Order: sequence, then C-alpha cells, then structure tokens
Amino acid sequence: MELMKRKLVDITAPNRSTGIVNGESSNILNWDDVRFKWAYPTYKRMLGNFWTPFEINMSKDRQQFTELNSLEKESFLKIIGLLALLDSIQTDYASRAADYLTDSSLQALMIILAQQEVIHNHSYSYVLSSVTDKAVQDEVFNYWRHDPILQKRNAFVTEGYTSFAKESTVQNFLQSIIYDVILEGLFFYSGFAFFYHLARNQKMVATSTMINYINRDEQIHVGIFEKIFKEVLAENPEYDTEELKSFGTEAFREAAELEMEWGESIIGNKIEGLHMNELSDYIRFMANKRAEQMGFKAPYEGFRTNPMRWIIAYQEVDLGKTDFFEQKSRAYTKTSEANGFDDL
Repeated sequence: MELMKRKLVDITAPNRSTGIVNGESSNILNWDDVRFKWAYPTYKRMLGNFWTPFEINMSKDRQQFTELNSLEKESFLKIIGLLALLDSIQTDYASRAADYLTDSSLQALMIILAQQEVIHNHSYSYVLSSVTDKAVQDEVFNYWRHDPILQKRNAFVTEGYTSFAKESTVQNFLQSIIYDVILEGLFFYSGFAFFYHLARNQKMVATSTMINYINRDEQIHVGIFEKIFKEVLAENPEYDTEELKSFGTEAFREAAELEMEWGESIIGNKIEGLHMNELSDYIRFMANKRAEQMGFKAPYEGFRTNPMRWIIAYQEVDLGKTDFFEQKSRAYTKTSEANGFDDL
C-alpha cells in the first residue's frame, strides 16, 4: 500500500488525526487534542533536554588530544567521522518520515528530532575544530568515501532508507524504521564505548560529555520510532507478519556483525583496558535488547546481561547542567523512565 503525504491544510478533516498514516487530519496541532497520549510527554522531554555544543568547554580536551597515543587519536578521529555521516543521514530521514505521518503531533516530534540531529552533527564539527586543524577536519569528514568497512556498514542502512525514499509504501516505511533503530540504537554503541572508556581514564571528558547528551537524545529517538512502528502495525495489522519479524531479527543480527567488524577495526585490542571480546558481547547484548524492544526474536542465544556494566555511569547525565562541565568527575542522576535512559 502506498503512503499518502500529509496535506498542508485540510479544512474538511478533524484536528485530531484519524490514523497514524493514510488518515485524515486538518494538520492543525492542538496538544490537548492529539491521537497519541505519549506524544506530548515525549515533546516535553525533548524540549527539556535541549543543549548546544557551545555549552561545553573544550579547552582541556584540546590539550589532552595532543597527549593521546597514536592509536587513541586514530580511533577518536575515525569514530567522529562515522558519527558525522550517520547523523547527517538521520536529519534527512526524519524529515522524509514526517511527510507521511498524518498526525500533526508526530510531525512536530520529527521536526524536533531532526533539529537535534543537526545539533549532533554540529557537535562533531565543534569537537574537531577544538582539537585539530582544518586539513584534518576535512580528512575526517571524508573517511566514509574510502574506508571499506565504513562503506559496507553504512550501505546497510542507507540502502534501506533509499528504498523507502524511492518507493514510499507501508512495508518500506516499517523496514526503514527498523534501520533507524539499528542506526540510533546499535550502530553508535562501539563508538560511544570508546569515548566513555577515555572518560573513565580522565581523558577527553568534555568530548565524552557531549557524547552523553547525544546518547540521551538518541535513546529518546529510538523510543519514538519504536512507538511509531507499533502504532502503524496496530492500525494496519495485515503488515504484522512472520516475514516482517524474521526480517527484523536478521537485520539486527547483520547489523551487530557489521558493528563488531567496525569495532575490531577501530578498537580491536589496541586500546588499553577496552577489550574486544567484551565489546562484542556488549554489541550482541544490545542487538538482542533492541530486537526484542521492536517485538522481534532476539538474534543471539544468551547475552541477556550487560558485560560492560561500568558503561552505565557514563550514559547517565546530570540533567541539572550546573557547573558539571567543569568538573573532573561527574554527578549522575539515577536511571529511570523519567530521564529516558535505557535500564542497562
């Protein structure tokens, strides 16, 4: 079934949408009269989490970057280059998805989500401009063009997105959401682990702080697309098939294998104290977690507990934003549904 784009204004339709896709809506947003009760609390959380890279003092990271060993520098730059590519794609995907969501409240969430992806992408430029010169920055932003491992893992997601962009059917939309959750909920995680590992050794703490905020945003994004996925299936049960479930499980398995290959390339056992066997198990654990979150069978037997428990503290952010950017150690909030962090 083809997806119909949301009308700019429909004077004959109600303000409250009649469906998540291919429904009717005036496109006038009244937050007190929306179809999905979870939309407004999510909107408030996203606004409450607003941040910009300018808030983060990079002066100490600028000094420390020169003190990193060559392997740490190489991994640092390659991971920043990867994240910049993925969040650039996400900005565009969010706007394309928004075109087909009948409900105006969900379109509003997509606009904020896309804005956050722009901020994420800016943060990578901000980090690079703080620690290195323009020539290196340009090189980093072109890694995706020639690194074969990067090309393979990026093509996995971009081809799925492209299928939706070329043929906007319900089936392709559902599959594109699976790729979205993989990108935001799995593909970032070996890179995040690297930055958190540096931070626990009191290295590049400002960069890790920025990654904290990105990590927090991405987890909310995963939750939004999970809900959209399930709402589309609830309203169009003919698409809730065993084929889709099998597709989802296999997609998460393939994604995990690609993420482990990438992790081996950038980290391997080259970074002291960060072991590839633990990182691989962590990726399998996250693949299982994300697959089941979407309603699919876990791709791996076992891997039910997080083998890198230390990482939890570095994914929890002090939401007070007092003076913690200048602190050498961090004060963290307790993980809860209210602050939007995964219960890892």
